[in-house]
Amino acid sequence: MIKPLLEVEDLRVRFHLRTGTVEAVRGVSFQLGRERLGIVGESGSGKSQTGRAILGLTPPPGEVTAKRLAFDGIDLLTASKRTLRELRGGRISMVMQDPKYSLNPVMTIGEQIIEAYQAHARANRAEARDKALAMLEAVKMRDPQRVFSLYPHEVSGGMGQRAMIAMMLVTDPDLLIADEPTSALDVTVSMEVLRILDELVSERGMGLIFISHDLKLVSSFCDRVLVMYAGRVVEELEARNLREAKHPYTQGLMRCLPTLADDVHPLPTLNRDPSWAL
Repeated sequence: MIKPLLEVEDLRVRFHLRTGTVEAVRGVSFQLGRERLGIVGESGSGKSQTGRAILGLTPPPGEVTAKRLAFDGIDLLTASKRTLRELRGGRISMVMQDPKYSLNPVMTIGEQIIEAYQAHARANRAEARDKALAMLEAVKMRDPQRVFSLYPHEVSGGMGQRAMIAMMLVTDPDLLIADEPTSALDVTVSMEVLRILDELVSERGMGLIFISHDLKLVSSFCDRVLVMYAGRVVEELEARNLREAKHPYTQGLMRCLPTLADDVHPLPTLNRDPSWAL
């Protein structure tokens, strides 16, 4: 039996606030191999907090617990800070949803990619520059030489998103957590980025956690899907079978997807059952 790349068992993320304790993630369990795993659900369902907890990026006053949280046999809960620093950005990378909050405003795009690469690879500046330019070209950045010298405020949201993707992929990670990686991109560039991610999974054997609101995209791009509601996984199924989902929450999400073929009146709404959050 092939050993999974990532093992998550009973993952919980709690935030201890003055008004009480909020459980953002409640008992999430799954395993990930060299595949594409989609995580879907509404805003606030715990998707992004799950990804951040895996990387050890849960901010105070957050608390992360799990029966098992391991990457390639390494216990992420008991690993030293040095080990976690080597893993983050090296073997595990995460593309955040909004590049405005991830890019350093006082460093050029190129310098940030070089810094990310040299932090995990033994390379001189010339090698790191070549690698950075190659990644900017790989994410279909027009005129990579020019973009390399620009500051974050000088690029559009879509260009900033592609720069972030280039920065996270420059170290050739084993696991990529992508939080809405194509949300700021047009359809053409989005498909190119997905093609790059697909090649990394199929050719290099990278594991991918793809967090998204786009159920149609996830059903066509991913191998498996976790559906989250109120911090819990309410359903897990093969991505191609998403329209055959059994849980009423997943069925409700699918019914709410707009279609060009049908003129639906009134627009469908999602009726929630309080028991789903228990």
